[in-house]
Amino acid sequence: MNRLRDISVNNKCVVIRCDFNVPMEGNKITDNSKIIKSLDTLKYLLNNNCKIVILSHFGRVKSEEDKRKNTLKYVGRELANLLNHEVKFVSECYGEKVRDIVMNSKLGDVILLENTRFMDYPEKLESSNDLELAKFWASLGEIYINDAFGSMHRAHASTAGIAKYLEHAIGFLVEEELNNLEILINNTPRPFVVFMGGAKVDDKLPIIKSLINRCDYLLLGGGIANSFLKAKGADIGNSLATNDENILKEIKELLKNYSDKIKLPIDFTIDNGIIYDIGNKSIDMYKKYIDEASIIFVNGTCGKFEDDRFTEGTIMLFETLKNSGKTVIIGGGDTASAVKKFGYENAFSFISSGGGATLEYIADKTLKALEWMK
Repeated sequence: MNRLRDISVNNKCVVIRCDFNVPMEGNKITDNSKIIKSLDTLKYLLNNNCKIVILSHFGRVKSEEDKRKNTLKYVGRELANLLNHEVKFVSECYGEKVRDIVMNSKLGDVILLENTRFMDYPEKLESSNDLELAKFWASLGEIYINDAFGSMHRAHASTAGIAKYLEHAIGFLVEEELNNLEILINNTPRPFVVFMGGAKVDDKLPIIKSLINRCDYLLLGGGIANSFLKAKGADIGNSLATNDENILKEIKELLKNYSDKIKLPIDFTIDNGIIYDIGNKSIDMYKKYIDEASIIFVNGTCGKFEDDRFTEGTIMLFETLKNSGKTVIIGGGDTASAVKKFGYENAFSFISSGGGATLEYIADKTLKALEWMK
């Protein structure tokens, strides 16, 4: 698998897949971390006098209304400010208009195409990895760079298929992710502790089943902890938890087979009978296992951290991790957002940009789009 510095890009037109799926409120970007993480690769390409064509998705597109809401126009403005370089935003991502603009641009130009998932309506061409669509995007350049780690767990036309038609390499962001996550895949120091939180256990159960065999302790929080407590027979009222009987059955098996590894919270912040956070006794208990650890992987939060009334558990967990002096790897997504919200950006060994991609890479030791890059 080529890395960016392995190939010659000087004076070339480069098509690059970035992950600019940033959180927004109205027309305002609330966290530009993903854009910032792309800058090293983009600056390297500019320093090599490249013409740069950027592809990215933004949200899900299942209707014409979604197209109106999920435009990359505002991302283009933010990128131009951060890059200190003009960015041409093209309001389409496919067709002759796109081809003409790219072909008539010059070396040193940066062109951001509209949301690749516009090609998912009315037909799912992007997310089904349609090779004709991939071939069109490939026709816009001479080299393809994938620097969208957070999207590489999906084999889409812009993350996977395009690599079939162009010389390709991974960018600096992806390289950094693979280098830093390697320790969680091969020769992981022991004891290895995992904290898993967040809302939905249904999505994360396959990851939990993979990690439970490799970790020494699994500490749980959020809706995931609620689901385990429910499976154990605890009365959690109307708190967020799975209602899927098959999932609950699988959880019961895990609790039976790994009772020595799985640690559940013992106190909670409750409002109107609903669990929204875990309490300080739970964090004190988790501290014992954190202090024993050589390395800790954290994915998810202790509770509904977006609500200022329910932040204490997550803040206490981060503070405990910070003070532990151990190697701590943060697993992207909402976890990374919480780290930034509470001011812990510089407290941990590595903060992944990946979310779901990070989890799948650690569990499967590869990613669907990464396979297309080999």
